[in-house]
Amino acid sequence: MNVFRPIHIVVFLLATSLPVLAQQTVSIRGNVTTSDGQPVEGVTISIKGKGQGAITNTKGDYVINRVKAGDYTLQATAVGLKTEERTLTVAQGENPTLNFVLSENTAQLQEIIVTGGRTNRFARPSSDYVSKMPLKNLENPQVYNSIGKELLTEQLVFSVDDAVRNAPGIQRMWEATGRSGDGGSFYSSRGFIVQSALRNGVAGYVSSGIDAVNLEKLEVIKGPSATLFGSALTSYGGLMNRVTKKPYETFGGEITYAGGSYSFNRVSLDVNTPIDPARKLMLRVNTAFNYEGTFQTQGFTRNFAFAPSLLYKPNDRLSILLDAEVVRGTSVGKQIIFFYFPASQLGASRADQLNLDYRNSYMGSGLTLQSRSTNLFGQINYKLSPTFTSSTNITSSRSFSNGIGPYFYLVPDAVVTGNAADAGKANYLARADQSTDNSTNEIFEVQQNFNGDFRLGSLRNRVVIGLDFLRINSNQKFFGSTFDIAPLNVRDFDYTRFNGSRMDSIYASGPPEFTYPIVNKRNVYSGYVSDVLNLTDQFSVLAALRVDHYQNKGGVEGSPITAYEQTALSPKFGVVFQPIKNKVSLFANYQNSFSNRGVYNAYDVTASDSISQRQAKLERANQFEAGIKLDAFNGKLSSTISYYNIRVNDLLRNDPNPLAAARFAQTQDGAQTSKGFEFDVIANPINGLNVVAGFSYNDSKLVRATPDVEGRRPTTASSPYLANLWLSYRLPDYLVKGLGFGVGGNYASDNKILNSISQGEFILPAYTVLNASAFYDRKKFRIAAKIDNFTNQRYWIGYTTANPQKLRSFVGSVSYKF
Repeated sequence: MNVFRPIHIVVFLLATSLPVLAQQTVSIRGNVTTSDGQPVEGVTISIKGKGQGAITNTKGDYVINRVKAGDYTLQATAVGLKTEERTLTVAQGENPTLNFVLSENTAQLQEIIVTGGRTNRFARPSSDYVSKMPLKNLENPQVYNSIGKELLTEQLVFSVDDAVRNAPGIQRMWEATGRSGDGGSFYSSRGFIVQSALRNGVAGYVSSGIDAVNLEKLEVIKGPSATLFGSALTSYGGLMNRVTKKPYETFGGEITYAGGSYSFNRVSLDVNTPIDPARKLMLRVNTAFNYEGTFQTQGFTRNFAFAPSLLYKPNDRLSILLDAEVVRGTSVGKQIIFFYFPASQLGASRADQLNLDYRNSYMGSGLTLQSRSTNLFGQINYKLSPTFTSSTNITSSRSFSNGIGPYFYLVPDAVVTGNAADAGKANYLARADQSTDNSTNEIFEVQQNFNGDFRLGSLRNRVVIGLDFLRINSNQKFFGSTFDIAPLNVRDFDYTRFNGSRMDSIYASGPPEFTYPIVNKRNVYSGYVSDVLNLTDQFSVLAALRVDHYQNKGGVEGSPITAYEQTALSPKFGVVFQPIKNKVSLFANYQNSFSNRGVYNAYDVTASDSISQRQAKLERANQFEAGIKLDAFNGKLSSTISYYNIRVNDLLRNDPNPLAAARFAQTQDGAQTSKGFEFDVIANPINGLNVVAGFSYNDSKLVRATPDVEGRRPTTASSPYLANLWLSYRLPDYLVKGLGFGVGGNYASDNKILNSISQGEFILPAYTVLNASAFYDRKKFRIAAKIDNFTNQRYWIGYTTANPQKLRSFVGSVSYKF
């Protein structure tokens, strides 16, 4: 089936409707630059005496729609620039262009600097997605971080994985494997695992590494957020929402080539163009080809991303957006070391004590995996009245994988030799595969939102009322076998024997050692409402509620699973007080989330030695949080400081009943706590200097669990202390215009990936990774270079695993802008 055929049909229908929907008005458009030819963002263009106007974008472009024929005077104003007026005659059927060239006003420049690197370039003070309504950060009682394309461009960041390093309290735990259904990167937030599964507020799953070529900004939303986003695509720690680039009304774009260490090569293109003379139909295409080798002896990743986006705006009330995100990849899985034996048998309690060669992949060629992800998205926005709008969103997300997934685990010497004298050291590595066989995972979502902004008496209400249907159809087949147990660091041993052709021969000779199918269907029917009520200009309250009906159709997850249904209510409350309006806000929130755990084997104390299946209650997480947000000094300082406390109840755990039969059963009375604080700041303290910084501390604990882990930090909770920093400086224009430098990095404390009585403790050591960049940015071109991990730090990430990370690398890039 041609997935783009529906898009072609819709585009044709839209194009043929243009004459019918055309209005008897025209659009005035133009560009604003300074006297030296640089575009100016944030200039107000107004038609004197008419109450119509527009504000220039980052390219200095503006458009004023719905202008009737006549004679007008247009005025361009901006603090720090001299006001300019121009007259214009508008004729029926024409779309005139009027450009402005503004000069500096030295009297006003002392108040605020508008252009170049003198603004708080990395701050994003509002969001349309976090609360499913347009809301400033100061008005929102929830904590979130926005990482915009400006910061990613300066850091030469090409993936979502690298973008996340700018968000406080987030740590990457597992690199993308490309496997359908679970192959995207895993992160930890507030002590819980999360993946990037949302795109523009709805489902948008990618099973491989996610290219940032079409990323406008990445929103990391903190805490249990099921009330507005459901539980299927979020975690108790929060969620990650990718906001993509959208078409705009003028022609423009950029082509970039980048190359560097480990055979890195990348070509990307971003091109935007209006399709019709009235500029009501606009197309934007982002695409990239990316190849990178490895710092180890074997491995590579090759990805192609294609993301077209079509926007049709027949009038001021209606807009229709169609876009796609197509990703194709081939890769060799990153080295993942598992731990199946207690730390005491490995002779090490830290990853840097293991007898492993950091640069050796311990495998040969051909252990590749093919992965494909396709996201199709449609949105219809309609202004119902001056106070209400409708947004209809439809998304289809499909991932596919086929191929080999190598993995490894350390084996104690005594297990291999059978000699008890060899206990307490590990000089052997088991090499194995877990393949996927034409596995697919399909997600379909329809979401309807009605947004209102109105007054009841003197009270302002901003409300969203939504309906949502989500379907997840999993059809995955995992299988695998152990290849061998290889001695570590033996000079003449041929580690390349573990390769694709030999694994194919093993599977051709007989059935694999294990198979693990995941085949099931899940439907979720939801409705929600959220209201922000301004009791005064400085005090507002938020109340929200979701009803969620979950249907699991049954199927197989290794073994048969029973069909079941559950209904959940998820409330949310928040309060915001601004002691200094639009500058300082004090906030507090209560947030909720839940998980459907299905059927489990329970021990029946009323009947001797009886175990029966029982439907699990909803597992619930509740968060209480409070803090302060700042947007001060004319936007030069943006900051959030918060303390949170999350408790998860009704966790499944092993039944503590001492009777023998009970050891095969579970009980649903487990609990976990996660509390801590987070701090972030985005600042422009002096002209040319920009700062992005964050710090977090998390204390996670299993407070009601099996004796083996009672009172201990979960192995999925990541490092308790995390910090990030980026310092950017652009030289003044009178020295070298467009030249700048950046430096920063990330710190993570020790991470316990084994933490129990039976397994002992095993630590991934604390690390500090430092990065730097330099760039020369002009109107038509950009030259940049970066060095990541310039101290050549050896470090590992993982949860229950150890994944060695890339050593020092260099990348240079050149861009042409048009």
